Amino acid sequence: MSSPIDFDRYDRIRPIRWTGDALELLDQRKLPFVVEYRNCANSDEVAAAIHDLTVRGAPAIGIAAAWGVALAARGVEASDGAEAAHKLAPAMDRLNAARPTAVNLAWALARMRRTLGEAGPDWRKVIEREARAIETEDLAANREMGSLGAALMETGSGVLTHCNTGSLATAGFGTALGVIRAGVAEGRIARVFAGETRPWLQGARLTVWELQQDGIDATLIADSAASHLMKTGQVQWVVVGADRICANGDVANKIGTYQLAIAARHHGVKFMVVAPSSTVDMATPSGDSIEIEERDPGELFGVGGTRTVAEGILAWNPVFDVTPHALIDAVVTEKGVVERPDTDSMCAMFVD
Repeated sequence: MSSPIDFDRYDRIRPIRWTGDALELLDQRKLPFVVEYRNCANSDEVAAAIHDLTVRGAPAIGIAAAWGVALAARGVEASDGAEAAHKLAPAMDRLNAARPTAVNLAWALARMRRTLGEAGPDWRKVIEREARAIETEDLAANREMGSLGAALMETGSGVLTHCNTGSLATAGFGTALGVIRAGVAEGRIARVFAGETRPWLQGARLTVWELQQDGIDATLIADSAASHLMKTGQVQWVVVGADRICANGDVANKIGTYQLAIAARHHGVKFMVVAPSSTVDMATPSGDSIEIEERDPGELFGVGGTRTVAEGILAWNPVFDVTPHALIDAVVTEKGVVERPDTDSMCAMFVD
């Protein structure tokens, strides 16, 4: 049974707010110095917010897209959900194209499409309820994953995390950061380190700020310091999230995750991936089949709006990489823990 956790203390941030008329998204590009919500009045504004990283994190993207469908419905006349689904298809396609790697986006839109297909004349109310259900279920799943992941750790463990996988990336509490929150609350985690996560600095701007809000001390490191940190013996676990988990246990996550897994294996540090079951894509056999998003190379040319690279330099900017399942010690979802994931163990957990 999961240990009780004071969620009021460790779950204070909400990045997504539905007002009934619009979707308000905490603008993560402006954190930590400006806490400001971006108002989205239609689905195209939600798609733009997903693409430009106003909202980020696979679960949060899926939730935002679900509410984007509800907004798109405001301009549609239809006698039932099936007719509405047909008319809403272009808007859903634009939402789906905003970030191609995160499976939660396609999953949430497929769920909204399926719900529409079964809805009658009250289809608008039905899809708003479904969007709320997606958000509520994500929060409950994160809290369950937090307890499951923390239970794998010995008391006094040190952890290193990458990118941002907390309340900002979800409906609340977080995936990998939820495990860290639960581990701190239960006394299992004694030290927390966060990599800066270039080029958008999600670790430096978001993760350590989130933990600070909860009174959790975290030490920021340069991405390039991770191997040296592991060598010192201060960390026993690397805990990360995922944007897609394949049928064989391969994991697509923020660029830099793969090299952390390699370093962890070399130093005898365990490697944990934490994500809701909606991130598991049993239709994708391995990481070789994942489309890796590449963003504007110009994102590498500066920091905080200040250019640091000479003109005329070429850059390559993949946003994700794939960690092979052989480097992963545990995949944690709300359905349970898959240790040393492979095709057989993933099927046992996720195929009915």
